[in-house]
Amino acid sequence: MTMCPSYRVTREEMHSTRGRAHLLFEMLQGDPLRGGWRDEDVKTSLDLCLACKGCKSDCPVNVDMATYKAEFLAHYYQGRLRPLHAYSMGLIYWWARLASLWPDFANVLTQAPGLSGIVKALGGIAPERRLPRFASLTFTEWFGRRRKRREGTRVLLWPDTFNNYFYPGTARAAVEVLESAGCRINIPSRPLCCGRPLYDFGMLDLAKRQLRQILDCLDDDLAAGTPVVVLEPSCLAVFRDELPNLFPHDEQAKRLAAQTFTLGEFLRLHRSGWRPPPLVGQAMLHGHCHDKAVMGFVEEPRLLAASGLQVETLDSGCCGMAGSFGFKREHYGISQQIGELVLLPAVRRAPPDTLIVADGFSCRQQIEQGTQRRALHIAEVLHRGMHGQGPITDGSFAETSYLERHRLSRAPRPLRPWLVSGGVALVLLGLNWWRRHRRFRMRREDCHGFSAVS
Repeated sequence: MTMCPSYRVTREEMHSTRGRAHLLFEMLQGDPLRGGWRDEDVKTSLDLCLACKGCKSDCPVNVDMATYKAEFLAHYYQGRLRPLHAYSMGLIYWWARLASLWPDFANVLTQAPGLSGIVKALGGIAPERRLPRFASLTFTEWFGRRRKRREGTRVLLWPDTFNNYFYPGTARAAVEVLESAGCRINIPSRPLCCGRPLYDFGMLDLAKRQLRQILDCLDDDLAAGTPVVVLEPSCLAVFRDELPNLFPHDEQAKRLAAQTFTLGEFLRLHRSGWRPPPLVGQAMLHGHCHDKAVMGFVEEPRLLAASGLQVETLDSGCCGMAGSFGFKREHYGISQQIGELVLLPAVRRAPPDTLIVADGFSCRQQIEQGTQRRALHIAEVLHRGMHGQGPITDGSFAETSYLERHRLSRAPRPLRPWLVSGGVALVLLGLNWWRRHRRFRMRREDCHGFSAVS
């Protein structure tokens, strides 16, 4: 299998790892490419890089194209405005925090017919995509209200942006699973983000600042050797990969990289006396590309198999969504083509009683938006087993009853007229700002062009 997802679709040399590496070499040599960090040919080649890190593990010389892309974009946009999608999706942590103050209103903007189209146009998001709903109660809010367990091994559960603000049921399930393994769960004392979306747009200074905040906040736990369980593979990859690269001589960064684990790694390697709840039936498992490239994706299939499930691990490569990649307007088509290579057809062929398992937020979004199925996180699969949900016999999808009971039990509230009116007003203000901003930028470019001609 050719490693680069975009090359597998386009079959163009410039979209292969070799082609991109060659262009970067020519750019740095200044021959024949003379545009330096502003070279448009290099930018075009890197534009279809999904930053999946497949080349980091599959390439014989371990070319880390995701890191090269982030570095190039940091230089390319230095002193420049980025595209709209860089601000709408690269800054998702801040948008999600803002939305959590008033999730009903945020969901009106992103879900209501008409309004959602305007929001997607403003954010550079493909109109074909469905925007995920913000949770009415975040995981950290739920955890703060919950009675804490006072005994057991102290474990820090990382409340990543995606499982905190969009899929809090995943983190809630993980709490119960870890407690069943004899752990006492804590979370960071303040809101934090690893900055994963920032790398896709080359916002490295902001990403580095976010990581410094994490190291400062977790200082005591890192010194004490407290294990950190991370549910989102792309976030864990930041701690194992990007963090040591950005802070190569920082002892706290080294500790955090060594003390972070996927749920599967922690339960399999660090809770030797624990046994997974018994499960019956079949499971189709899709591994996140960062999990396979950085963490190895070894313990998750073993953990599911130890529970009694018959596991089919797909050789699916990247799902095609790849964080924000598949949400971008100009990338929607190729995102779908990548998904259709293996993953989406396999999920559609799966029998209804087969559990679809995928830990990555973007992987679950691609499956949900490209098929009739909704994938479960491995934490939810184990939680399902703890609650004694056996095989499906009524022909419904294996995940349906679990999700309705544990994650979707709170029905979406009806769209109130005054919320819709407020949303329309806010979007119109945004459109007006965008129109003025675009006019100003066009005038500035015209001035630069005139100066160059003069």
